[in-house]
Amino acid sequence: MLDVLINFYKSTGFSAITGPQIIMIVVACIFLYLAIAKGFEPLLLVPISFGMLLTNLPLAGLMAHPESFVRVYNPDSAETMRMAADGFLKFDVMTKLPGGLLHYLFLGDELGIFPPLIFMGVGAMTDFGPLIANPKSLLLGAAAQAGIFFTFVGAIIMGFDAQAASAIGIIGGADGPTAIFLATKLKPELLGPIAVAAYSYMALVPVIQPPIMKLFTTKEERQIKMKQLRVVSKKEKILFPIIVTIVVSLILPPAATLIGMLMLGNLFKECGVTDRLTKTATNELINIVTIFLGLSVGATARAEDFLKAETLKILGLGVVAFGIGTGCGVLLAKLMNKFLDEPINPLIGSAGVSAVPMAARVSNKVGQEANPSNFLLMHAMGPNVAGVIGSAVAAGVLLSLFGPK
Repeated sequence: MLDVLINFYKSTGFSAITGPQIIMIVVACIFLYLAIAKGFEPLLLVPISFGMLLTNLPLAGLMAHPESFVRVYNPDSAETMRMAADGFLKFDVMTKLPGGLLHYLFLGDELGIFPPLIFMGVGAMTDFGPLIANPKSLLLGAAAQAGIFFTFVGAIIMGFDAQAASAIGIIGGADGPTAIFLATKLKPELLGPIAVAAYSYMALVPVIQPPIMKLFTTKEERQIKMKQLRVVSKKEKILFPIIVTIVVSLILPPAATLIGMLMLGNLFKECGVTDRLTKTATNELINIVTIFLGLSVGATARAEDFLKAETLKILGLGVVAFGIGTGCGVLLAKLMNKFLDEPINPLIGSAGVSAVPMAARVSNKVGQEANPSNFLLMHAMGPNVAGVIGSAVAAGVLLSLFGPK
């Protein structure tokens, strides 16, 4: 009876759990608390945290990578020797070992399938009207990508190679799908910490950005009220995604996948003849892909791979990239005000990171704290959607420079 109990204990996760796994389970529970109790982007953080929890449960095998085929043969058998003598090799046994559920979901990240589908859904939910109505917003979106390239240099200085530095720097765009897409192309072995860092910082936009925004602006600047944007015609909204796709893809072919899917989703929304496709892209498709992407991203945070000094460097560089991107957007808006007849509120520059629409909401919230009658949301959406385009373009630049030839 004692042997039965001992064998049962050995079959449980309690017998195999390690200290690092306990740490990662605690971290996952903290993230779940932030998502559920504090409301930090629960649609992202709940599946990511739960994926992190599942992958660190010992003996569950949820993220086990399968061997494609295990071929076993007996080299001493007379038949094998005869086949070898004839120039053939006989496999007596051929079997396939199953992988864990999360491994198969992760293939959607690894093969570059989920990020473009997310972009399609984002495009279908996004109104590019504020950007079209105020083209200056494009400059603010571009400025916020500065964090990517500053961090690229920092990663090089810290000893990472160009491919790793590129994948780490893209965290500064605050764009999880782009970070995953670029990491799978340039440095797949760093995908776990890069993806977790990118999505964690996206979820923590309301915490990270306001102090930086207030640091670089005065109360008077935060109180600036902006005029209502002009009405954008339907024709402009239809032509915009088509033109952007053609121009960006011809200049930067590696960016065509992300930009193309983003603009296709937006065209579904604006053309007026694909209501069913728009509904699917903005609801069923993006919700399903978000669940799969979140779970599989969280599942990459296995204790043995995640709790390393290299991971801490990536997390640190990621928050630096995010902070620099936010600050550069605000500072460029302040600089532009020196040349504009009608000043813009510098807070909208912080929305140039591509966390849509979180960053725009944060700009609006901080603006209303300074002036309750200030409504900056639509103005901030211009730099925000410009940031989505900008992060995809930055990824295309880095792929062109350092990607496989």
